[in-house]
Amino acid sequence: MAIYIVLNQFTDQGVRALKDTTKRADTIREMARKLGVTTKAFYWTLGDYDVVDIFDAPDDASIAALVASIGAAGNVRTQTLRAFSEEEMNGIIAKLG
Repeated sequence: MAIYIVLNQFTDQGVRALKDTTKRADTIREMARKLGVTTKAFYWTLGDYDVVDIFDAPDDASIAALVASIGAAGNVRTQTLRAFSEEEMNGIIAKLG
């Protein structure tokens, strides 16, 4: 499974419905499960991003489908990052020669 970090910024719609943000997280967990994606954590944050999601996904297509569904709801704009563990990074470094 690959690790993905999704950075979210509330849209105007998302701000107006702020009181439902944790309920939306429950909905996202269920959407993720149906796509074979494991939800690791949601963090509500201060700064440029309002929510940070962490997922394990079997492939890029699965996370892309999830993030597209999240965006289609209209409450957030997303930016998705593929993250590498220390072990994975050591493997990448080893391939440098």
